[in-house]
Amino acid sequence: MKQTIHPTGRETFFDRDTFIVSKTDLKGRITYANKVFCEMAGYSERELMGQPHSIIRHPDMPRAVFKFLWDTIGEGREVFAYVKNMSRTGDHYWVFAHVTPSFDAQRRIVGYHSSRRVPKRSAIEALSPVYADLVRIENAHRNGKEGLAASYAHLVATVTSLKPSYDEFVFSL
Repeated sequence: MKQTIHPTGRETFFDRDTFIVSKTDLKGRITYANKVFCEMAGYSERELMGQPHSIIRHPDMPRAVFKFLWDTIGEGREVFAYVKNMSRTGDHYWVFAHVTPSFDAQRRIVGYHSSRRVPKRSAIEALSPVYADLVRIENAHRNGKEGLAASYAHLVATVTSLKPSYDEFVFSL
């Protein structure tokens, strides 16, 4: 299903009373997507099953944010994050995501669950320049690995300079 999608610059919105919900396996492949997810992403449920969750990744999203997210849930902890996603049409939509690991009876991580709600506009306005800086840092390096390392270090330094913890930072927005 790999296709090239280009951002349109148009923002779409979903109802404040609804949630976008998805589940993935350990490799981030979609195993469940609710109706709102399908509608916002512009894909049918059948098209989404088995696809990498990154199918909706917007190029304005820094890889460092996803590294932080994956590191956190991989350690068995929940994480909250503001994310800019891109639909099949190239339109974008912002979410406030709550991502948690799913455990089996032996407390082994078997997948991940994400519930996303409408974000605060003030948080998007505050984070957009931070995210743009992180993407700029990532793109300024000769390879992706170096760019990600530099961007991640900048993300950690930025967050810790503003609040004592990442969670306090996110919830203060």
